[in-house]
Formats: sequence, C-alpha cells, structure tokens
Amino acid sequence: MKVIGFDHLVLTVASIERTVQFYTRALGMTHQVFGPDKRSALRFGAHKINLHQADNMFEPRAVHPQTGSGDICLLVDDFDGVEAQLAAAGVPMLVPPSERSGARGTLRSIYLRDPDGNLVELSTYKDPRMVVAEAPDGS
Repeated sequence: MKVIGFDHLVLTVASIERTVQFYTRALGMTHQVFGPDKRSALRFGAHKINLHQADNMFEPRAVHPQTGSGDICLLVDDFDGVEAQLAAAGVPMLVPPSERSGARGTLRSIYLRDPDGNLVELSTYKDPRMVVAEAPDGS
C-alpha cells in the first residue's frame, strides 16, 4: 500500500455557522450537509473540509482537537484576483504575496486567518502547467 492523495481534512471550529459563512463568502466554497447526523463540510473542487464543532465532538477524532490549530494551503484559480476578493469580503491579509515551496514546485501565496485563527495560505503554482483537480461532477 502507498498513499496516493487525500480526500478531505478536518478543522475543529468554535462555530460551524461562522466558519461556513467565512469560507463560502470570502473564498467561494460551498456548504454541504451530509450523513444521518447532519455533519457539515466545505466543498471545493475534488476536496472537502469536514467541520467539527469544539463543544460537540464525536468519535473517532484527534486526541487533542482545538480551534485555531490548523495550517492549510489552498490552491486558487485566479491569484491576481485574490487581494481584491479578500478586501471586498473584509478579510485582512496576514502576509502579502510571496514565493513559497509547494508539493509540486514554487507557489505564489497570500496568507490570512479564518475566524478561529487557523492559518490559511491561498496559492497558485508559478508553472501554469500545474492544474487544480476538479470534482468528478465537474465542480
């Protein structure tokens, strides 16, 4: 067996409602409610972020889940429009555009914080041949 990719990650948040509002409004993700227990996820392309509310945890889960401990890098389709989109949504940049090292090469990145204090890096590869995966349904 070898790992070939990832399907989703989980963020522990103080308020699912506040987190959903931030990521859908500021970053254009979509909210998905799934499963018999009506869990919440944020969808984008072929990926999703499952949301666990800190005061309503369930098993299995991380041993020490806590809000604000996430550090994620998200690929975007229009890096040139990121600053304007964040400004329009009232989201301050933590670190302005800079070059970083990604899994497949050099990234252009902007950093911000979500409502729980998680570090969010918005990036695009400098090499235009790198593409963002799409969901099987084309979204």
